[in-house]
Amino acid sequence: MKNLLFILLLVLMLAPALAQAQTRPNVVLIYADDIGYGDISSYGATAIKTPNIDRLAKAGLRFTDAHAAAATCTPSRYAMLTGQYAFRKEGTNVLPGDAAMVIEPGRATLATVFQRAGYSTGVVGKWHLGLGPKGGPDWNGEIKPSPRDIGFGYEFIMAATGDRVPTVYVENRRVVGLDPADPIRVAYDKKVGDWPTGKENPDQLKMRPSHGHDQTIVNGVSRIGYMTGGKSALWKDEDMADVFTGKAVKFIEQTKAKPFFLFFALHDPHVPRMPHPRFVGKSGMGARGDAILQADWCVGEVLAALDRLKLADNTLVIFTSDNGPVVDDGYKDDAVEKLGSHKPAGQFRGGKYSNFEGGTRVPFIVRWPKGIKPGESDALISQVDLLASFAKSFNQKLGDKDAPDSFNVLTALVGRSKTGRQDLIEQAGALSLRQGQWKYIEPNNKQKFARLTNTELGNDSIPQLYDLSADPGETRNLAKQHPDKTKELHERLQQIKQTARSRQ
Repeated sequence: MKNLLFILLLVLMLAPALAQAQTRPNVVLIYADDIGYGDISSYGATAIKTPNIDRLAKAGLRFTDAHAAAATCTPSRYAMLTGQYAFRKEGTNVLPGDAAMVIEPGRATLATVFQRAGYSTGVVGKWHLGLGPKGGPDWNGEIKPSPRDIGFGYEFIMAATGDRVPTVYVENRRVVGLDPADPIRVAYDKKVGDWPTGKENPDQLKMRPSHGHDQTIVNGVSRIGYMTGGKSALWKDEDMADVFTGKAVKFIEQTKAKPFFLFFALHDPHVPRMPHPRFVGKSGMGARGDAILQADWCVGEVLAALDRLKLADNTLVIFTSDNGPVVDDGYKDDAVEKLGSHKPAGQFRGGKYSNFEGGTRVPFIVRWPKGIKPGESDALISQVDLLASFAKSFNQKLGDKDAPDSFNVLTALVGRSKTGRQDLIEQAGALSLRQGQWKYIEPNNKQKFARLTNTELGNDSIPQLYDLSADPGETRNLAKQHPDKTKELHERLQQIKQTARSRQ
């Protein structure tokens, strides 16, 4: 009798915790690479259709003023995972493929927040935050530190980008399929081995570079950097989306019994754009358009898996991008010639690398059938806020040094509030400050136009102030007309720059 009473008491005590565990949503963060605000049909694109992403938007909350933390990939990813603006940490610019890991083990990350909450955690796809210790990774042994040392229980990644060596996958700290008798060597300062390069052997290319990207050739494509060895481990670009998506779906299948967090980092439509043959020519916009269709397919496969496993209702899916769009980013792939009337950044000026809104304003969709009503939100939010927002959802207290620039915008993320951040930093060649309708770009003497990528960088030697409510394309600099507002935003930006944190 005593044992029965004890069991009944234990059940009553555990009931709230068990109920919470059963209602906590799974979370899938789908992170596209170089998809712009105007590249998605649910965000206004007409020349291309993205039905799977549109399906998310129709059933979820579509944000119209959401931002990546930076206009390039490494700093955006760093800020999102650490909750710290990347400009605060040296060495977080776009990294070479042999860089050491820039997120130090032991600090709070988006992944550790989920891990502490009892979630299974995994990352699949593009990493580009470095691997290994100072001096870079040992490609022929255990690669540590890796994502597994900052909160991810499972990893299947590429080290950097498709246009950088080494062109191999890494799974749980080991290069996949590596033959020990054929060790990998990688260098970015000088040629290693005798593999052909785009500069020396252009006759061996199936895709030619438009600028740079003329070093070691792998799979008929010349890359940034030099490598040799690891022939059995080399990826085939055309199969990359299938490989990553298969691993993402498998992770969901294997962890479905308990809450899981999956960071699914797509490579598309980053260069080199080498979509699977089933997508080639389908967009009518060249390789970039075809790669966007492939990215949409990846989203569809994940959604189909959630449906098949009856997980969709209690899975929070976020779709967004690491920065704005770029058309010519180093290869002659018909993206420029076949762009037509399509505007990858939509109504916004600039794109990848740019201080203008096109650099960081990106699609951001949140779907959670069990907890979020479909609709649209103009709340100002940043990807840097995900860490603090999810920590709040789990009632986790962040330390003073944790996530110094991440704000809790949970009520905005789930559609219960129209208010997001008060202000945010956009990082490109200079720093910009968004505050409500206003945008301030600090003066700098860097070049104004990137000739190679045909991108307006938004740099200027004078302060820039734009009223985005009346001028979303940032065509009229109002700094002289509104000196008080310019001064106010300048001083706020300096305050954020000079302090170690912006989170109160």
